[in-house]
Amino acid sequence: MTEGYKSTIGNVVRDARKHRGLTQAQLADKLGTSQSAVNRIEKGQQNLSLEMIARIGDALDSSIVEIGAGPTHLRVTGPTTLSGAIDVKTSKNAGVALLCASLLNRGRTTLRKVARIEEVNRLLEVLSSMGVGVRWLNDEGDLEITPPKVLALGDIDEAAARRTRSVIMFLGPLLHRSDDFELPYAGGCQLGERTVEPHMAALRHFGLEVKATEGSYHAMSQPIAPARPIVLTERGDTVTENALMAAALHPGTTVIRNASSNYMVQDLCFYLEKLGVQVDGIGTTTLTVTGVAEIDVDVDYAPSEDPIEAMSLLAAAIVTDSEITIRRAPIEFLEIELATLEEMGFKYDRTDEYLAANGHTRLVDITTRRSVLHAPLDKIHPLPFPGLNIDNLPFFAIIAAVASGQTLLHDWVYENRAIYLTELNKLGAQVKLLDPHRVLIDGPTRFSGAEVVCPPALRPAVVVLLAMLASKGTSVLRSTYVIARGYEDLAERLNELGADIVPFRDI
Repeated sequence: MTEGYKSTIGNVVRDARKHRGLTQAQLADKLGTSQSAVNRIEKGQQNLSLEMIARIGDALDSSIVEIGAGPTHLRVTGPTTLSGAIDVKTSKNAGVALLCASLLNRGRTTLRKVARIEEVNRLLEVLSSMGVGVRWLNDEGDLEITPPKVLALGDIDEAAARRTRSVIMFLGPLLHRSDDFELPYAGGCQLGERTVEPHMAALRHFGLEVKATEGSYHAMSQPIAPARPIVLTERGDTVTENALMAAALHPGTTVIRNASSNYMVQDLCFYLEKLGVQVDGIGTTTLTVTGVAEIDVDVDYAPSEDPIEAMSLLAAAIVTDSEITIRRAPIEFLEIELATLEEMGFKYDRTDEYLAANGHTRLVDITTRRSVLHAPLDKIHPLPFPGLNIDNLPFFAIIAAVASGQTLLHDWVYENRAIYLTELNKLGAQVKLLDPHRVLIDGPTRFSGAEVVCPPALRPAVVVLLAMLASKGTSVLRSTYVIARGYEDLAERLNELGADIVPFRDI
């Protein structure tokens, strides 16, 4: 290793360490070495083995440091019986919305127990590139966000922005911060043609015009007061969030109709209230927002737990016929799912309700019981809240696969997501694709191990992983980055319940 390479690697290590908010002593502790050794590494004065480089990459959660490393795969040995208790992490979708909303505030925002997932990491890279100070405060996931006086919108990290769909939610807050800016086209899950027109239709009421140029959205803003109530043509979560953020810095009253009342929208509303914005109608489809001309306050907010992760854990217990306790489950966003499962024969116990750290969301602890399931009498399909959550529908594919009878799933929202559920057939399931939106599932299934390339959509990818827990023999799930986009340490946490999942990379 030449001196030049050692210096380059040292600089990368130093930058990644600072981005994660770690001191040299803290990184040394993670590596089981001394602070002086970390200091030598960062100065390019230390010879490094490939093993040490890989360990540094793991400690910093940075694929950049893992020189030459390929994608992460998972080797799963089953069938598994899970046991024990697990806490639900905070909401991925609330976390990314709150990161975008932090741009409304000229003061410091501290978010508690933010999920340390790749989607969050990409947004932090985008925010950092704009001059926003981001700092992890501790191992609990507390995150501090400090905006600069002037955002460097011309320096946006395009590579990071293109790996997340959430960047589109910058439009709402940024239309008040700049009259002319560009955002790279959004990426993220491959779910079909998800038009951005509903966002544009909502934000035009505030004076934002967007033109699609080569690879970017060119936004031009002349902020105006909405002349009438905004009626969203689509009750979408991110569309509602964009409209809310635009309304927050409009010093007047904005009425948003056909608004989503889903969990991440409610968390955003509670955060806006901490910023001094008045939001009436939280939890309903009509939101009345009284905004302010400027927001400059230091706030502390704790997003609630993730109902989609809670549903993932319920599905893991059901498919493996296990009894586990899922703590801190946001019951108000799981009630339809649980009612549907009860009709299929699922048995469980639950505690009395208690409040999440945000002071609003109702939580319970759920203990699953071994159950004999049968297919539902009617099809299973999602609806906007308070219906069955759109992101929870794929988990009913593996649940239906272990139930007796035939189940029809209708995924009407996305053009392509249902297609990925047919990957379960490689593990022994009987999933028939009727059209791009509907699948027919026959059960019960005897799953058997196989090698599967991870679907490019988050929830179907986790569905395949959970089916592998119930599969006899060894399974391999390849290229699992998409799971890391939405789940923090999912494999490790399932292992704590008794799973046998080993991450590995090809040499």
